[in-house]
Amino acid sequence: MGNGTSIGRVRGLGSSHHGTHHFLSSRLTAVGNLVLIPFLMISLALMPSHDYATVHAWAAKPLPATALILIMINTFQHARLGVQVMLEDYIHEEGGKIAAWLLVNIVPFAGAAFGIVSVVRIALGGA
Repeated sequence: MGNGTSIGRVRGLGSSHHGTHHFLSSRLTAVGNLVLIPFLMISLALMPSHDYATVHAWAAKPLPATALILIMINTFQHARLGVQVMLEDYIHEEGGKIAAWLLVNIVPFAGAAFGIVSVVRIALGGA
């Protein structure tokens, strides 16, 4: 580790080199949202009516179903990355970090899984 010099005491405590990946992931998910959300909004705006049967029939088509699943994955991942940064910056107690880490990983996964299963059930005619 070192002989007690300043550099020896801090060697190995530097960057973990994961910041660039996290930064690029958050930017790529933001770009994905910039493409997918307008598609959703325009598709919904162009519908003749917004009753259950019309929206259900639209969501059962392959292109909208795929777009909805991609929106689920992309949006929940983008939210997870943003909340993770906030928690890393503001939670300093070890117990709080563990609880926050569990929540920041489990809740978005569960939300995305629920949304994906819902879209798949609609697309397959199960709902």
